[in-house]
Amino acid sequence: MNEFRKISVIGLGLIASSICLTLRQKDPTIKLVGYDKDKVVRNRAKKIGLCKVESNLDDAVSGSQLIILCVPVGQMQAVTQRLKKIIEPGTTITDVGSVKLSIIEEIEFNIESVGGKYVPSHPIAGTERSGPDAGYAGLFEGRWCILTPTKKTNKKALNSLETFWKFLGMQTKIMTPEHHDLVLAVTSHAPHLIAYTMVGVVDDLETVTKSEIINYSAAGFRDFTRIAASDPVMWRDIFLNNQDAHLEVLGRFTEELFSLQRAIRKKDGEYLLKYFERTRSIRKGIVAAGQDTGTPNFGRD
Repeated sequence: MNEFRKISVIGLGLIASSICLTLRQKDPTIKLVGYDKDKVVRNRAKKIGLCKVESNLDDAVSGSQLIILCVPVGQMQAVTQRLKKIIEPGTTITDVGSVKLSIIEEIEFNIESVGGKYVPSHPIAGTERSGPDAGYAGLFEGRWCILTPTKKTNKKALNSLETFWKFLGMQTKIMTPEHHDLVLAVTSHAPHLIAYTMVGVVDDLETVTKSEIINYSAAGFRDFTRIAASDPVMWRDIFLNNQDAHLEVLGRFTEELFSLQRAIRKKDGEYLLKYFERTRSIRKGIVAAGQDTGTPNFGRD
């Protein structure tokens, strides 16, 4: 059972709004307070009744037992520097960043030095949409939340936060920050970079008009454009803050691409068939694990 009775969310985008909507559905008695540095975002969140919205950070975190940082990775340092001056000792703080090592370096010392309890976490759930209107209550159901404690992490706070994410409907897994960053570079970050690249390549083709790209997009390219429509600021920060893992994965991807290029040039159908059969099994595994549905969906709901 969730023990946090007052929760603050900092940064009112997709994840924060989904947290608020899910908590309101599961336990309306929990006090929810939100803050965003963008006045337009604050006003929108207030208008749709997402939570109690404060216009300054101090009021937003006052008396909260749990503070969830939902800002882009590049803003973590600035927010942490402000938080360490105002949080009350014993407050649990977590983040939802897709990169862990660099975030931990920014947050852990500052928060622990003033008596806060920092537990790094990453709920793996999201869409290409952003902003307070993007959230919905079912976002976390059945998805995974990875927690990446360090030697300094308070064990009781870790257990409480793990219970919190389970309360939202998530499955949880403990990983080292290093392993998390490598896994996410493979499963999330590199696919986004590839999608951005593929859409950029098509955009640069002078022989293909914009109307042809839009009108004749097959399902594969439509999926690339959906991924490439994700928040540019968030993804810029992710790639700049997980450099080693990204370069490792992209190096391997380049090697695979050259192998496929060679097979196509040599018309090596046997190599291509075996390669595609092997990669197809990954998709079947994802569906079998309940992380997606096998039902065809061509973006026309």
